[in-house]
Amino acid sequence: MASEARIQQLNGVLITGCSSGIGRATAVQLAARGFTVFATVRKEADAENLRSLNIPNLVPVCPVDLTNLDHIANSAKIVSEELNRRGKKGLYALINNAGGGAPAPVELMQLDQFHRELQTRILGSVAMIQTFLPLIRQAGGRIVWIMTPAMIPTPYVASIHACDFALNCVARTLDIELKPWRIPNIMIRCGGIKTPLRIGAARMVERHGEIRREAHGRGKSRGDSSQGPFREAAQETVLDRLYGRGRAFPRTHTAIVRRLDSQKAILINYKLSSRA
Repeated sequence: MASEARIQQLNGVLITGCSSGIGRATAVQLAARGFTVFATVRKEADAENLRSLNIPNLVPVCPVDLTNLDHIANSAKIVSEELNRRGKKGLYALINNAGGGAPAPVELMQLDQFHRELQTRILGSVAMIQTFLPLIRQAGGRIVWIMTPAMIPTPYVASIHACDFALNCVARTLDIELKPWRIPNIMIRCGGIKTPLRIGAARMVERHGEIRREAHGRGKSRGDSSQGPFREAAQETVLDRLYGRGRAFPRTHTAIVRRLDSQKAILINYKLSSRA
């Protein structure tokens, strides 16, 4: 197990999608813990918002739109130069988090948004790995995936879960291919997170409820079931997986889920791999 002192010496972490939600919360917390955090965002306003926090270890990288390969190549240059300037050897972790999604029933999915989500979550994540894997190898680092549970079909989130079904295959395959370098791929599966995106999603779900009621005379609208604790639980889980606390090799699968028969959020971490 890597010592916390060694991790702090290496400590370069790149997180995609840091404008809000899990990405932003995790970037702020890790920077406060002493990690040098490269937080990617698409918009300059979000980068400026991060800079206004005045956290020396928090380095916004903008613009980084994962559908734009030039942005990814430029981010690699920025990260490499900053790591060298700070005397850091390689990148200790790449945290693939970007991808907002547009919850909607399949019937009402906007295909242009779905296409962008496929590009961002799947192609963009693969491009990030191809670009930054040399730096990860140099540091003996790891790859972390922030994902939805995506284990069973779930109404209204097909566009998001379809991407994560695919990423599940990518991450598991990478875990096998990178065994010679002992570079783990760690999947952290999360429930709903409150972000501005969910406002539009709630309207779309309500519209589908109207279609159901018109057709069948039944069907209830679904309220916002996002649970605040998931964001905090996710960032704590990321920190735990970076340190590999209490185990020789980090757990490669962690789920943070909400029990469907309860209005209260409960957090469940469970092992889906022999590594623990």
